[in-house]
Amino acid sequence: MTITPLTTPLLTPIPHGFLGRHGGVSTGLHNGLNVGLGSEDDRDAVQENRTRARDAVLPGARLVTLYQIHSAEAVTLRTAPEDDVRPEGDALVTDRPGLLLGILTADCAPVLFADAQAGVIGAAHAGWKGALAGVTDATLAAMEALGADRARIVAAIGPCIARTSYEVDAAFLARFTAADPANERFFQPARADHHRFDLEAYVAHRLAAAGITRVAALGQDTYAQTDRYFSYRRATHRAEPSYGRQISLIGLPD
Repeated sequence: MTITPLTTPLLTPIPHGFLGRHGGVSTGLHNGLNVGLGSEDDRDAVQENRTRARDAVLPGARLVTLYQIHSAEAVTLRTAPEDDVRPEGDALVTDRPGLLLGILTADCAPVLFADAQAGVIGAAHAGWKGALAGVTDATLAAMEALGADRARIVAAIGPCIARTSYEVDAAFLARFTAADPANERFFQPARADHHRFDLEAYVAHRLAAAGITRVAALGQDTYAQTDRYFSYRRATHRAEPSYGRQISLIGLPD
C-alpha cells in the first residue's frame, strides 16, 4: 500500500508529513506502519517501516527520533546523532539540511514547526503532560536560538485524540485549572465527575499565546479512526497487550 503523508499548505514547500498506519509491513496488533521501537513488534519490521516513512517524506535523509519522556525538553541538533541513538526529550529542532525530525505518537499531539526563511524547523510531542509543561514554548525558544523569528514561524498540529474520545477525571481537570482557571474552557462535561478534554484546542491555544499567528489544526481523531491510526487509549480499552506508534516528520533537503 502506498504511503500518502497528510500535509498542510502552511508548511509547504518544506518536506513534511503526518503518517498513519497505512503502508507498513507490521502484522497483528501492530498491523501497518508501526515505527515504535518501544513496541512489542518485530524490530526488523519496525526498521523497515521507519525507512519507508523516511522515504515517503525526504528520501535519503537521516531520520532522527527521540526517547520521549512526556516532558518540556527540546533537543537542538547541530549534527546527526550516531546510529540508533535517540536523545531524551520531547522536541527536536535543527537548521541542518539532510536531517529528518520524527515525533512518534499514539494519541498525543504531534506538532511540526518551520521558519522557512531562516531554514529552521522543529517537531514536538505534545501529550497532555508536555503540553501543560510548555513543550511547544520550549520548541519555539530553541528555534529562536538557531535564528528563527517567532513572527515567521508556522505550526501544524497533527492527528491526535479528539475531545469526543478523551474522557478524563476531575483530578485531570484540576491540574489544568490550577495552572490557569481559564483552561476550563477546554473541557466539556461528561458522566459524573468526568470531562472530555480537547487536547488539540489546548495545544493551539498555547501556540497562539506564544505569538504564533499561523497554526493549522488538522482535526484527525486517532482513537476513532481504527484503520487509519494507532491509539494507546483504544488499545487500553480493548485490553490489548501492545500498540503501534505513527510518525510525524519534517526535514530540510540538502
